[in-house]
Amino acid sequence: MSFAKKEYEFLKQIGIGPKNPGNYINGTWKATGSVISTINPANNQTIAEVVEASAKDYEEGMQACSEAAKVWVQVPAPKRGEIVRQIGDALRANLQEFGRLVSLEMGKILPEGIGEVQEVIDMCDFAVGLSRQLNGSIIPSERPNHMMLEMWNPLGIVGVITAFNFPCAVLEDGMHVLRWSVAIVLSGKVLQQHLWLPLAMTKIVASVLEKNNLPGSIFTAFCGGAEIGEAIAKDTRIPLVSFTGSSKVGLAVQQTVNQRFGKCLLELSGNNAIIIMDDADVELAVRSVLFAAVGTAGQRCTTCRRLLVHETVYEKVLKPLADVYKQVKIGDPLEKGTLLGPLHTRTSRENFEKGIQNIKSQGGKILTGGSVIESEGNFVHPTIVEISSKAEIVKEELFAPVLYVMKFKTFEEAVEINNSVPQGLSSSIFTQNPGVMFRWIGAQGSDCGIVNVNIPTNGAEIGGAFGGEKGTGGGREAGSDSWKQYMRRSTCLQSTTEVNYHWHKESILVSEIGPADVSFSLVDSTCKVLGIGPESLK
Repeated sequence: MSFAKKEYEFLKQIGIGPKNPGNYINGTWKATGSVISTINPANNQTIAEVVEASAKDYEEGMQACSEAAKVWVQVPAPKRGEIVRQIGDALRANLQEFGRLVSLEMGKILPEGIGEVQEVIDMCDFAVGLSRQLNGSIIPSERPNHMMLEMWNPLGIVGVITAFNFPCAVLEDGMHVLRWSVAIVLSGKVLQQHLWLPLAMTKIVASVLEKNNLPGSIFTAFCGGAEIGEAIAKDTRIPLVSFTGSSKVGLAVQQTVNQRFGKCLLELSGNNAIIIMDDADVELAVRSVLFAAVGTAGQRCTTCRRLLVHETVYEKVLKPLADVYKQVKIGDPLEKGTLLGPLHTRTSRENFEKGIQNIKSQGGKILTGGSVIESEGNFVHPTIVEISSKAEIVKEELFAPVLYVMKFKTFEEAVEINNSVPQGLSSSIFTQNPGVMFRWIGAQGSDCGIVNVNIPTNGAEIGGAFGGEKGTGGGREAGSDSWKQYMRRSTCLQSTTEVNYHWHKESILVSEIGPADVSFSLVDSTCKVLGIGPESLK
């Protein structure tokens, strides 16, 4: 174990030790499950250990969380927003350390790690503003002397199952939830070793809750695998489960949650395309493609995986793109100047190799890259592949820096190729033609949840709803009005006539405040109060 190394000293500043209980339950750090290791993907060396959740831990946490929900629901929304503001400030004070932790554990380069933490801070600021804007509606009623309202109330406990590639940003869901409801957060180990970041984030949240004399179980965190994830999906105490991961696993989660009539918020696989039209700014497009396809070693859900180039500018685009690919500095993500860090695990590197074999077997031509780098870490060469849009592997999400390039002749053909894959997260077009831009974002354009123009497929802003269609799951985790997914909407119809009811056997005396009291039969009086005809009561 290399926890004692000098370059890891910063971990102590954010509460990480050589061996860490992985669960925050009822305001206490505890765990009785198996012990697993956190791995540095740059050298595959064990740095520290985490104790996972057991089934017993999970049940204890859920019981405490259920009780905390009764307290949290009574806190006014602006006050809940104030708690999130304090969490954002605490993260702001530890921005550099948390950014280094993201890079160390996940493998993305340091500027990306810091940027991810900054995104959570920005989301906290966004949440504070929204906490004063949970506006309902007043709707005209068709009944006389009545009014109709829409009310938004906290949904209750929300289960958040995080992903390895954005361990900090995905916890934005937890911040989003804290504004309205109570959060259960699971950081998993399946094919992943992102364990510290959720622990460190939870320590920040816990300190804020403690400072404000609030139950720690308002934010309950588990480190666990499939057993705990399945428990969350099956648990009827959790009205909403938010899952970020692959389409395959997301479908299984959705089916399980649907069996108990729960709600699912899914952010799943992406297979994102950039289209370069014949009038595009080629220099801008090439820089954007490089950033979108190589960043985070191709392990973003918004990574550009397909590049569609108009046949008249194909060579003009491909040559400079291949040249800049060969100049990308690969290495330790914490070193200055590194542009491409390692894949997250050895399994990811093996999947890259299998993917390259499948590409070749399906007629793909490797233009640059296409091999692993022999080292202790999980490094691979960024790869450009010339391949048919109809190849089966193009329909899949290979979570690595592999870019498929293909030609097209017309805008309509490019849109057809863009929309031909099962996923529908992000897409972008490079053009200077306003007519093409508006067709692209319109009903006959991209079928994705994110539809960009003259910028890459990645780099989503917090103000816009984030998520995609089709196999991407249809969920919107944050931004815009996605807060409504974490709430329960009620339609409320209310009579505005001041009435005193005197029930007696089979008749009712209705005394309206006015000059006289009038007695009616039960049916007639009820109809008068409700402003409806007798036939409506049948």
